[in-house]
Amino acid sequence: MKLWKMNGAGNAFAVFDARDRKFTPTTEQLREIAKTMQADQIMAIEADLRADAFLRIWNADGGEVKACGNGTRAVAHLLLEEAGTDEVKIQTEADLLKGSRAENGLVSVDMGSPLMGWEDIPLSEKMDVRGVDVKIGPMDNPILSLPAVVSMGNPHAVFFVDDVDAYDIPAIGPLIEWHPVFPEGVNVGFAQIIDDETIRLRVWERGAGLTKACGTGACAALVCASRAKKTGRKVRMILDGGDLIIHWDETTDHVIMTGPVELEQTLEV
Repeated sequence: MKLWKMNGAGNAFAVFDARDRKFTPTTEQLREIAKTMQADQIMAIEADLRADAFLRIWNADGGEVKACGNGTRAVAHLLLEEAGTDEVKIQTEADLLKGSRAENGLVSVDMGSPLMGWEDIPLSEKMDVRGVDVKIGPMDNPILSLPAVVSMGNPHAVFFVDDVDAYDIPAIGPLIEWHPVFPEGVNVGFAQIIDDETIRLRVWERGAGLTKACGTGACAALVCASRAKKTGRKVRMILDGGDLIIHWDETTDHVIMTGPVELEQTLEV
C-alpha cells in the first residue's frame, strides 16, 4: 500500500492509498502511526462511486472525524496530479467537497456552507452561537469568554483575542475541548484580527492538540469574524505553518480555502 507523508501549511498528514483494499487500523495502531509519522491526522483514500474518492479521517488520538480542510486539500493535490485534471470531487463523512488547482501551485477546496444552528455544532443546549456561555478563569474576571461557534463539518469555538501569543494554548485548549457545553468536543481557535483582510490564528485541535495549521479552523474563524463584522468575507489567515486564503462567497454561501500543499515523502508499506 502506498503511504504519503504530506503537509498543508504545516498541518501534517499520513495518507494511505486504500482504494484497492480494506484499511481498518485499530485506535492503538492509529496513535502509533501518528507518533511515528509526526502526523496531526491519518487519512485513507478509499474508492467511491459517488466521487473521485472517499476520504476517511482520523485525528492523532485515533478518533475518527468527519472533516479536515487541509487534509482534503492535500488529497485533492494527489488526485489532481494523478488524473491530470483541474477539479476533483472528494466524498467525506461531512459532505461532497470539490478540490481544484489555483494560481502559483496552490490548491483550493470548496468546503461548502458553514452550519450555524446550535444543534449543528452541536451544543448541549440552545445558546446564541455568536457568544456561547463558556468562561476560562475567575467567573467575575475571566481571561477568555463567550466564544463564537460554527460547524465546518466539525465543531469550532473561536475566541477573538488582542494578542494570540499571550495565551498558554496547550494549557487552555484542553479545558475547552471537552467542556460540557460541547458534547462531541470542539476545536478551539484563538483569532487575532490584524485588519479587515488579515487574521492571525492558532488552533487547538480536538484529538490532535496544538497544530501548525487547521483548515476547518481557518474557515470557522473567518465565518465567525465576518459574521461579527470584524472582517470582510475574504482574508489572509496567518497560521504557525503558513498562510491560507479563506473566502466566504456571498453568492453561494460556500467557504473556499486556498493554500500550499507539500509532498514530503512517498513510501510503500
